[in-house]
Amino acid sequence: MSEANTQNKMGYAPMFPLIMKMSLPAIFSMTVMALYNVVDSIFVGNIPKHGELGLNAVSFAFPLQMLLIAFAVGTSIGANSLISRRLGAGNQKEADSAATHSLILAVFTWIVFIFVGLFAVKPFLHMYHCTGKVFEYGYQYLTIVLCLSGFIMVQTSIEKSLQATGDMIFPMLLQLSGAVTNLIFDPLFIYGIGPFPKLEVMGAAIATVLGQFVGMVFGLIVIFFKKNRVKVTFKGFRLDFRVIKNIYAVGFPSIIMQSISSFMILGLNAMLTNIGVTVLGIYFKLQSFIFMPCFGLNQGLLPIMGYNYGAKNKKRLYSALKNGIMIAIVIMTIGLILFQTIPDKLILMFNSENTELMKAGIPAFRLISLCFIPAAISIVLISMFQATGKGMRALVLSITRQLIFILPVAFIISQIIGSQEWIWLAFPIAEIATLALAISLFINLTKTDFKKLDE
Repeated sequence: MSEANTQNKMGYAPMFPLIMKMSLPAIFSMTVMALYNVVDSIFVGNIPKHGELGLNAVSFAFPLQMLLIAFAVGTSIGANSLISRRLGAGNQKEADSAATHSLILAVFTWIVFIFVGLFAVKPFLHMYHCTGKVFEYGYQYLTIVLCLSGFIMVQTSIEKSLQATGDMIFPMLLQLSGAVTNLIFDPLFIYGIGPFPKLEVMGAAIATVLGQFVGMVFGLIVIFFKKNRVKVTFKGFRLDFRVIKNIYAVGFPSIIMQSISSFMILGLNAMLTNIGVTVLGIYFKLQSFIFMPCFGLNQGLLPIMGYNYGAKNKKRLYSALKNGIMIAIVIMTIGLILFQTIPDKLILMFNSENTELMKAGIPAFRLISLCFIPAAISIVLISMFQATGKGMRALVLSITRQLIFILPVAFIISQIIGSQEWIWLAFPIAEIATLALAISLFINLTKTDFKKLDE
């Protein structure tokens, strides 16, 4: 065992307890994030007289919001992977440089989304023929969330940099600070409680960015004033395009991979009626309760796998992968049971007056949730590809699943059957095909790159 491995728990601690210790804070904090995303929509869906229109507007806005998150998280995942690999190789200076560059890239990305918020929102909503209250709500929500996206960009950068060092507690706390802030101010701004103005959907957007601002401030305090295993400093700093290239070697495929979800939803929205768009929007809010814990698990796995790959410890890399898959399957099985047994109760939270929403949503939830178990394995394999610097493999999997499988299969089903009820079957079909491809890519990696690692 190398000296570096004896100094960092990721190189020697028992694997299952290590994964749980690293992942549980992230699982908890991301579940809370999923909660406030869902509560956000529940509040909007129950706006007196305009709840259905507000929910429809937020559903149309969802793809651009996901695109924003894709850039924030994708870039930060690239930095996370680079930091953990450099720490595993014992190169502290390059790990610090990667963390500093990540923060700079977050600000640059924010500037891009300011322009998106100012100039792209109206054409985007007109593309879907949004009018009246739906257009008004969508425009208000997207403009605020996109133009003030710097808060979530910086917050996410700090989270991933800290997680790459094995610190999962402070990322959890800064996420919680933002989530709690959002939960408090959502009803106040949406419904106009007490001295707060009644802003409806605009209030939801304001509460969201206010929560992100609080999380960012907390993160900046932690990264600059707390002693961490990675240091962000601008003293004598100069942009190093080699570091940026290394970040985006994993980060860019991650951005594309997560952005594809936005394009997938855009494509599905074009095939669906308004009620179908709302069902899809509600599903993505609710499924975050299931997928977010898996992504939290990945946040714990990513630095462990990246560190041991950098340290050339194949045995621990495989052990992390095996344990991660088992935990992910348990999480997804719980989700499958919920979506199969109580879909009506899940939908009822968003709008108790719309029977058409219930009629369309129940069969949709039961069909889509069949994808959960194969998705569990694919998600962990994608995380392993990212952690070991094989971002292109993760990108190939995502493109295959969401562009080559889901949209064409959904289109074919809609044309042959002519009913939207069965269009949701495209989700499990795509996940099963993706899993087969993921396993084949992993087997190929074990015969090539991983052969160079020590047993």
